[in-house]
Amino acid sequence: MTTERVTTLFGPATTAAETVEGVDLTGRTAIVTGASSGIGVETARALAKAGADVTLAVRDPAAGDRTAADIAASTGNPRVHVAFLDLCVRDSIDAFTASWRGALDILVNNAGIMATPERRTAEGWELQFATNHLGHFALTTGLHAALAAAGHARVVVVSSVGHLNGDVIWDDINFRTHPYDEWRAYSQSKTANILFAVEAARRWAVDGIAVNALNPGRIWSTGLSRHMSAPPASFEPESSDGVTLKDIPQGAATSTLLAASPLVEGVTGRYFEDCQEAVPHTPGLRRGYAPYAVAPSAAARLWQVSLDLIAAAGRPGTA
Repeated sequence: MTTERVTTLFGPATTAAETVEGVDLTGRTAIVTGASSGIGVETARALAKAGADVTLAVRDPAAGDRTAADIAASTGNPRVHVAFLDLCVRDSIDAFTASWRGALDILVNNAGIMATPERRTAEGWELQFATNHLGHFALTTGLHAALAAAGHARVVVVSSVGHLNGDVIWDDINFRTHPYDEWRAYSQSKTANILFAVEAARRWAVDGIAVNALNPGRIWSTGLSRHMSAPPASFEPESSDGVTLKDIPQGAATSTLLAASPLVEGVTGRYFEDCQEAVPHTPGLRRGYAPYAVAPSAAARLWQVSLDLIAAAGRPGTA
């Protein structure tokens, strides 16, 4: 694995389709969570266009069916499937992983929620952490054998620049004593996404599984913003921090790069943005990664915390 910072000729205006131009994924299998809207659709479309057999893992099968039909028609690839998955419900995750057959080459953990009102799962877990991190943790560990069977599988974890707003609240992840703050809850879930990639990359290198996280960029027109009546002030076409607003195909580009491009073959445990490996965060800029989000000790701690939470709910996790 290379240890140098990974750069490409792509950038913030690159689209998902452009990152896989000339890539042949025929015979490869892929799962994209949250693939019935937003950047999940364009990620799935790009993978299907490259020839992959793509499963859309969605909460709304009817919306998934419409999306699958559209992707098949636009790409000429009929191998686009729909499977029900609710990342807030462990029975749903268990059913999904149990039903998977064969090797899995690509898993894109794309689904997510943002800035929701205070809500909890049946286990009492704060909803954003449960959905964005714990649900994907259970899904990915549950599919570990299928990923290992592929030989050179890739796991892509969609995080956010929002992780810069705060670390995991280690003593109160589920906001039982802290007053609930929707943005603080979101930021810790996105930090958790990166920490998961760091630890999974370490644990699964022996299996040939590459795991990377990413910031898709500043995108307003997706379902992620459904709980907001208007975009934040930072969501201007040209913001003072130098980050431009992206459309959905541009927002999906870094996901598809990490899922399929030969340019990142062998790269694992990294955090990307704008189709480049990110650099450490500079105060005042909404870019880069926070040190706490890539700390190996924190990544190992989160893995154990996640296992413990799942086990306490009566469902043993996967080490």
